[in-house]
Amino acid sequence: MPGISPNPSAVETQGEVIARGLGYVNAWKGKTAVVKFGGSVLEMKQGGTLAQDLVLLKGAGVNPVLVHGGGPEITRVLERMGKTSTFVKGLRVTDGETMEVVEMVLGGRANKALVGSIIQAGGPAVGISGVDGRTLVARRHRGEVDLGQVGEIEAVHPDLVRRLSADGYIPVVASLGIGGDGTSYNLNADTAAGALAVALGASKFILLTDVAGVYRDYHGDRELVSELRADEARAMIRDGSISRGMIPKVEACLAALGGGVPSAHIVDGTAPHGLLVELFTERGVGTMLVP
Repeated sequence: MPGISPNPSAVETQGEVIARGLGYVNAWKGKTAVVKFGGSVLEMKQGGTLAQDLVLLKGAGVNPVLVHGGGPEITRVLERMGKTSTFVKGLRVTDGETMEVVEMVLGGRANKALVGSIIQAGGPAVGISGVDGRTLVARRHRGEVDLGQVGEIEAVHPDLVRRLSADGYIPVVASLGIGGDGTSYNLNADTAAGALAVALGASKFILLTDVAGVYRDYHGDRELVSELRADEARAMIRDGSISRGMIPKVEACLAALGGGVPSAHIVDGTAPHGLLVELFTERGVGTMLVP
């Protein structure tokens, strides 16, 4: 209201928050952050601040790279075709017909929905898949069960992503790979994002998911673990504290750390501006894994 001075203590608190945030921004200029976004990316148009956060990061001089999956949307399309999805240890069995749907959703609808959201938020974005520029080279998954066109990453060629980023774009990468004979492969998006983070020499790897992070039982109560060392994370996997769908996410973070990425983060992607809070505040909002 005119004529009323703001509360001095409130102004001081706001100033401290802004000063600390700007300090983090300055430290981040020119560095790369690989962000993995899971779930139904097409629902992003109905809410979420990811696109806005990525645009703000780019404007602040950070180089964000977005890697995405699209499992729920693939399942919905297959169901409309009357096709049942089968999973083995979290990996979708991918025959030829299923692979066509995977390519259509990941390389098409999901990828372009994300690109469109970022452009609508005022930022430049370019959508590619791991097939483009042989960014993600894969081989057929090896295991006891034949999973069809499910791939394991053999090599990462980050030149195209690095060039797009240097030219001012936000690269949006679909988790598809290409084999030596030109065959397309369905890749686990967590694994693909972690491998790309290592190849790019990223300063951070951030996994956005639908939970706040890693939890630990403490005297019968579940508490969010703010920071977790790699050896602690492995112990929690062994004793069952980290289980089910959180295991591949933590393993992707551990692989990124093992490849030289200084820190990896698991953050609730539905929290407003959770990505910015995790990067530019002291405590963050999720779980940070460190070597």
